[in-house]
Amino acid sequence: MDESDLHVRRRTYAFFVERGRAPTPAELGEPEEILAAWRRLHGEHALVLDPATDELRMLNPFSAVPTTYRVQAGGRWWYGNCAWDAFGICAALHADGRVETSCPDCGDPLAVEIRGERPDDESLLFHCLVPAAHWWDDIVFT
Repeated sequence: MDESDLHVRRRTYAFFVERGRAPTPAELGEPEEILAAWRRLHGEHALVLDPATDELRMLNPFSAVPTTYRVQAGGRWWYGNCAWDAFGICAALHADGRVETSCPDCGDPLAVEIRGERPDDESLLFHCLVPAAHWWDDIVFT
C-alpha cells in the first residue's frame, strides 16, 4: 500500500467519522482517482467495496450499510459489521458507548454498555463460525 492510498484511506475514515456516513468518491476528490485507490485498498483488505456498485460497504469497524449491530458512541449511532466490530467502534472513537443487537440463536435483544474500555457484562462470549484464516474468503458473510 503506497502513501497515496494511505492518504485516501485516512481521508475516507475522517469523512466517515465526521459525517457519520460513507463518502462518495466525488466528496473526497477526483472520482476516478479515489475509486481506483478504493479498489486497491479493497484488494489489500483495508476496506470493502460492494462488488456490484463499487460503493463503500465496510470501513472496519464501521459498516456503511445497516446491520443488526447498532452502536451508540461519540454522540451518534453507527452500524458495526459484527459483534467484534461493534466493540471496535467504541475503541476506534475512544468513546464509551452502547452496543445493541440480538442473540443469533434465540433472537432475544442484547445490549452491552461500554465504559472505560470495558463491557458492563464481562461474562458474554464472542463466537465466530468462520476461522479467522478464512474471514476474507467471504468477509460479508463472515
